[in-house]
Amino acid sequence: MAHSSTAVAEELTPEERQSVLRTLKTPRLLKTEVLAGLVVALALIPEAIAFSLIAGVDPQYGLFASFTMAVSIAFLGGRPAMISAATAATALVIAPLVASHGVEYLIATVILAGIFQVLLAVIGVAKLMRFIPRSVMVGFVNALAILIFTSQFPDLIGVPWLVYPMVAFGLVVIYLLPRITSAVPAPLVAIVLLTILAVVFALNVPTVGDKGQLPESLPSLFIPDVPFTMETFQIIAPYALGMAAVGLLESLMTAKLVDDVTDTRSGKVRESWGQGAANIITGFFGGMGGCAMVGQTMINVKASGARTRISTFCAGIFILILAVTLGDIVALMPMAALVAVMIFVSIATFDWHSIKPSTLKMMPKSETSVMLVTVIATVWTHNLAIGVALGVLTAMVLFARRVAHLATVERRIEQHFGEEIAKYEVTGELFFASSNDLYTQFNYAEDPDHIVIDMFNSHVWDASTVASLDAVTEKYAKYGKRVEISGLNAASLDLHDRMAGNLGAGH
Repeated sequence: MAHSSTAVAEELTPEERQSVLRTLKTPRLLKTEVLAGLVVALALIPEAIAFSLIAGVDPQYGLFASFTMAVSIAFLGGRPAMISAATAATALVIAPLVASHGVEYLIATVILAGIFQVLLAVIGVAKLMRFIPRSVMVGFVNALAILIFTSQFPDLIGVPWLVYPMVAFGLVVIYLLPRITSAVPAPLVAIVLLTILAVVFALNVPTVGDKGQLPESLPSLFIPDVPFTMETFQIIAPYALGMAAVGLLESLMTAKLVDDVTDTRSGKVRESWGQGAANIITGFFGGMGGCAMVGQTMINVKASGARTRISTFCAGIFILILAVTLGDIVALMPMAALVAVMIFVSIATFDWHSIKPSTLKMMPKSETSVMLVTVIATVWTHNLAIGVALGVLTAMVLFARRVAHLATVERRIEQHFGEEIAKYEVTGELFFASSNDLYTQFNYAEDPDHIVIDMFNSHVWDASTVASLDAVTEKYAKYGKRVEISGLNAASLDLHDRMAGNLGAGH
């Protein structure tokens, strides 16, 4: 029966592998999903505690957020197998508000951020993902890998020397076990073995319990005790909008990354409003909010092989069970085990092909520059949203600069029925970058009285180009010369006819 189950799993397409119903009917696949959820939960608990401390709140706010976000997004999200929980990105955004106004305002901000995310989903913000170039995506992945790796430094610096051989042992297990068997996720085995070693030999190493006190009760309905006034809205709205934007960007970028890893497609619009709904639910249960977690998602998808919503749901449930009912046992887990898992994730996440000499030699310098800007900005600021935004901006500037040089103007003198005509043939895509110097490429004083500008091999994209053509026409008019613009395609002609003479060219 097991052999039959394995055969069925191997025959499934990537899309079929995402089916919850099929997975529930296939024991081997179901075991993979459940164990993947357990591995993610074990790795999430210390991170959720750490993110709570960054935000300036008790650990329960991060742990409850991780539970509610994961369980909610398992049903509402558009990307199966993606993990959403409390994150450092959102913690950094809301930390100043917690310091100045307290936890009640934090919860109100989380709920408002969720509402903003739903509204952004409705207006189609997810469609903007198509404008993120591949080089920015590669930079995002590489920066993320670097941040995951460097975030382990606090648990590797100034610690007992036993931590280092334990981390090394954990990595050996994670890398070698899959060569022997894939029945159990290697990261889970590494965590269990290192925990047993630490307990049996009473090793004096940092544990999960050292990160903070785990909650002792279940989350309950939480209504923030803040005045429902415009003043309150003005206080929390900037933080809520920042949290909504950062959360959506990180979630959509993570969804795109999982699409590439699993060779499947996801619903970006559904993921957008799903994140918003999950944050609203999280706020009303006293959580600090969050978004998709790239590191934990890579543990789930790459390290553990999960593909369905079951793993995400199980991760949330296990977080609650482990934190509330088995907190004493979880507190014994050595941080070295989790550090080993995260180092493995960082190595697996990094796109090593992108920095191979052969790749760099083949890749256009502009593409490499965009990737480096994304990586440096993200690592420098510890903010994936800033890194991606600067990467996209750099890509736009370099693209505009490159396209600007593709527009050419050729001049020749022709005779038409005994009349001398200066004919200019314009070739290329004309927009603000390429048309700004169009005005300078005409011989106003030397040309005959009749000038023809042939636009057959060009396209007018914006008002800047129409204004440039107006400026050319007006300049010739000052010399008493007539300009005829011909060859415009339908779209260019419509734009030119609507705007010509109404833009105040030259001002």
